[in-house]
Amino acid sequence: MKLKLSRAVLVAFSFIFLNLASFAQETTVEQEFEKVMQKYSAVGASVAVVKNGKIIYTHSFGVKNLEDKTPLSDSDIFRIASISKSFSATSIMQLVEQGKLHLDDDFGDLVGFKIRNPKFPDEKITLKMALSHTSSLNDSQGYLNLDIINPEKNPNWAKCYNDYKPGTKFDYCNLNFNLIGTIIEKTSGERFDNYVKKHVLNPLGLYAGYCVDSLDSNRFVNLYEYHPDNKSFTLAAAAYAPRRAEIKNYVMGYSTPIFSPTGGMKISATDLAKYMIMHMNYGTSNGVKIISKKSAKQMQTALTDDEGYGLAIRSADDLIPNVQLKGHSGSAYGLYSTMFFSPKDKFGFVTITNGINATYTGDFPDFSRAAINCLYNAFIKKKP
Repeated sequence: MKLKLSRAVLVAFSFIFLNLASFAQETTVEQEFEKVMQKYSAVGASVAVVKNGKIIYTHSFGVKNLEDKTPLSDSDIFRIASISKSFSATSIMQLVEQGKLHLDDDFGDLVGFKIRNPKFPDEKITLKMALSHTSSLNDSQGYLNLDIINPEKNPNWAKCYNDYKPGTKFDYCNLNFNLIGTIIEKTSGERFDNYVKKHVLNPLGLYAGYCVDSLDSNRFVNLYEYHPDNKSFTLAAAAYAPRRAEIKNYVMGYSTPIFSPTGGMKISATDLAKYMIMHMNYGTSNGVKIISKKSAKQMQTALTDDEGYGLAIRSADDLIPNVQLKGHSGSAYGLYSTMFFSPKDKFGFVTITNGINATYTGDFPDFSRAAINCLYNAFIKKKP
């Protein structure tokens, strides 16, 4: 009895010690993260950390709105900007696997009107080029509707193309992915937002979507644009515009930019981390296969040496010193989001802020860089 009691006591004390150690670690990281928040005047931020392929930490800091100072919570959802592109690319890879599309298909044939760089009229622009931003298209005329690049709708359509040969250079272009959204509709026969929900979000059990009216508006996090001249924030009211009138008159395969395949996904940091785990595991999460390992690796394989961009997944070798990561970032309406992971070592990070004083070092906001390094040092970095 004494031996059993001793073991029981030891187990109890070990449990208490581990919980106290975990509490102390979380308290420390939250104190450090608050310093990052203060340094960059952050309104709010939600974060998630994945280790050994599982979410080990989530937390929300600051407020979801400045008007009544409602605290930000882990269940709140943000419009995440360009990380949305990876959802569109994942959907395309599903259709490729089904044999309904091929990455070397003519982009114009898929969209339904001629897409050719007028300076290189004989050079085919492929779906793969659009997914990797090597299509030679640009956003100089905007990207919120397809008329701008449709020769039958816009006399200035030629301005949507750069001066170099398609497939030879990288130029980040939102128009590429709004066009890709139309291809998903034309190929699947499903409206873009419904396709992503049915074939990506629902199988992974995620509360998210592109259509504002399909989500609980009480969970939307207000986004704020910072003005350095007077150190103030203004609400970006257009971030969650429902666009009901446009949706009422929706034309399948053409009106798709209404949902912004290039930037319109709304999701929480925690659910974005669950989605990230799927890509970290090369297409499968909790036994649910979204895309094949081959497709997932193809998305993560850089097609340009200088930018390290694949198919809506890029490489980031300088976000954390001496650590190679894959993922994507986003910025719009004052929001800054990051989703980066190591498929080799099975860790990753999601950080989303709804407003900061944004300064940059390289490709990433200093806030995002500091936030990810704070989480990496606390939860992943091996202690000497």
